[in-house]
Amino acid sequence: MLKMNLANCVTLSRVPLLFIVAFFVYFRFIGSASIGFVFFVLTGLTDWLDGHLARKYSITSTLGAFIDALIDKVFMVGMFVMMLALDILPHWALFFVLLIVGREFLVTGIRLVAAKQNVILAASREGKVKTVLQIVATGFLLLWNAILLDFNWLIPLWLTRSVHMVGMVLFLYATYLTIKSGVVYTFRYKHLLAE
Repeated sequence: MLKMNLANCVTLSRVPLLFIVAFFVYFRFIGSASIGFVFFVLTGLTDWLDGHLARKYSITSTLGAFIDALIDKVFMVGMFVMMLALDILPHWALFFVLLIVGREFLVTGIRLVAAKQNVILAASREGKVKTVLQIVATGFLLLWNAILLDFNWLIPLWLTRSVHMVGMVLFLYATYLTIKSGVVYTFRYKHLLAE
């Protein structure tokens, strides 16, 4: 049974927050895209906060680390699907999103196989970096969407385009790191799959 400490509660809060972000980004009324962006930033901060709380109050656990990694994957895959559906990501990004989804299922599968053998796999450094990059890339793209819908009269076009370009470059680099870390993870723990 999942031990519901404060850190785990913060981790699990990312699931309802995903739907809140999607609600405000999807239903386009005045200021909704900006509200969605603010909720996304708050959600991104929970990814740091849960680990901080777990260390501060000495409530770290292998199960908590597993749940944290799993919720990260659910949240980011949900965000990418939402951005594709709402044309925040261009249609050609579908291929990259599918690569990300495939990688996340593969790594989660390896972790489940390891758990069945009583082996807990910690998140790799590469995996942590790619998660941070995914969050930052999504933040830039949601900021671009907010500027486009709520502040296009205030922000110069060149700056709007620059924000979008930074978001796309980070998204592509995050995709590259996602695939690379997935390959590294698979080769590192292939002996578990062989068993």
